[in-house]
Amino acid sequence: MNDSSGREGAGTEREGAGPVPPTSTSVARYAGVSRATVSYVLNGLAAGRVSPATQEKVREAAEELGYVPHAAARSLRSGSSGLVLIAVPADTVPAFGPLFTGFIAAFQAELQAYGHTGVLHGASAGDTPQAAVRAWAELRPAAVIAMIGAPLDEASVEILKRSGTSAVVSYGPPPAPGAHGIAMDQEEVGAVAAAHLLAGGRRDIGVVVPVEHGLGLFSEPRLKGVRAVAATCPGARVEPVGLAYTEESAAELAARWRDLGLDAVFAYNDEYAMLLMRALQDSGIDIPGDVAVVGADDLLLGRLLRPTLTSVRIELPPPADVAALVDRLIREPETPPAVHRRSTAHIEARESSRRPAG
Repeated sequence: MNDSSGREGAGTEREGAGPVPPTSTSVARYAGVSRATVSYVLNGLAAGRVSPATQEKVREAAEELGYVPHAAARSLRSGSSGLVLIAVPADTVPAFGPLFTGFIAAFQAELQAYGHTGVLHGASAGDTPQAAVRAWAELRPAAVIAMIGAPLDEASVEILKRSGTSAVVSYGPPPAPGAHGIAMDQEEVGAVAAAHLLAGGRRDIGVVVPVEHGLGLFSEPRLKGVRAVAATCPGARVEPVGLAYTEESAAELAARWRDLGLDAVFAYNDEYAMLLMRALQDSGIDIPGDVAVVGADDLLLGRLLRPTLTSVRIELPPPADVAALVDRLIREPETPPAVHRRSTAHIEARESSRRPAG
């Protein structure tokens, strides 16, 4: 390309401060073009303005110098960083399980196809909605998708919009005023489990309530759904039972299970169901003869157990559909707020909840 003088400012070092990153000026000098030409090429605006040969020259220069556009500077120019911020309470992320983590991974991949970058961002425990969104707004995201438990209210939605965020989407609970929504009906999950157990002749239903922090957002409405269905069945009883996700806690609960007089359990999800099933079997309790067990999420491991695990399958909106929605809302920020999709739930009946003989 040009002589070595074009490398001025690229790869040099500031005393005590490490190497100086190459700039767009470095790239322009090295390629022998203007900074405006570099900007057009590296921001995808070169069509009809810059010849293909010059575009290639600029890209080669940027690659050789190791130049990477500065996201903060670009966001100052455009008002948006191109980021889709996926907001999740930092202290509850580990508790959400494989259904959530699988969705996030696929969603981030789908966003890339639209030229967006999905970034997981945790709100600190105790943050008010306004404090949380101010931290998010500093990144100038093109969109924010607030997952279950992330703080969001009408005032915080307005803060995001005033800072330049084109789309605010609530994933899980009913959306705050001004935000779009993708709804998950946790009560339906419990109701589907209870209806299946009652239809199988069970009347004394335990409902696992995990003691781990952050899961009340899921477990409380699921328990409410079980109670609502049981209330329509004369003689049905619902008993909440606390359980930590440890072998010790499961063994302790199994040891007193017979005293509880329960002939069925909706175990919150498949992971807690598998934990409790093993402990109950180790205590000599037959499944499904003595106790019918139902989980939720329909994980593959549940189908490999013996007996195979009955589970409530939750049909979430496909990550590709959510990414397409977010992209459309970014491009069409005046779209009126609405609930765009709702999850649905149905039972996958297997051996662990088989009807009792006779």
